Amino acid sequence: MTKPFCALILLVGTYAFGQNPATMKQLMLDLIHPAANDLLLVVSRGGPQNEAEWATARRSALTLAESGDGLAKPRRGIVDPNWEADVKLLADAGAAAYQAAKAKDAKALAATAGRIDASCTTCHKQFRPDVFPRQGGSQ
Repeated sequence: MTKPFCALILLVGTYAFGQNPATMKQLMLDLIHPAANDLLLVVSRGGPQNEAEWATARRSALTLAESGDGLAKPRRGIVDPNWEADVKLLADAGAAAYQAAKAKDAKALAATAGRIDASCTTCHKQFRPDVFPRQGGSQ
């Protein structure tokens, strides 16, 4: 067996038995934060300028959309209607950014930046006040 195939089998097995293959901190540091930063950075620079940047935007947006879905899984151990709403904000913002990136619509992609930022800010104010103070803001 090849190493990638073995890793896939291990990952599927982990999910099948209800265990989380990554901690919340790992998801945030290794997936969600970099994906959000990549999108916000490309938007702040005027939008993707070439195919490589559009591909990065698509990957980052899809990462946010799918991460939102993954965070909503009951096995994360968080049972709170605010959590569910905040995760939906992330997933919806990621999905909108993905559609914009897929269409190579820089204006629509830029319009998602506020939604992405708001999803992060809203969640962190409620669930990570030590990381994002309740009275703070991203500005």
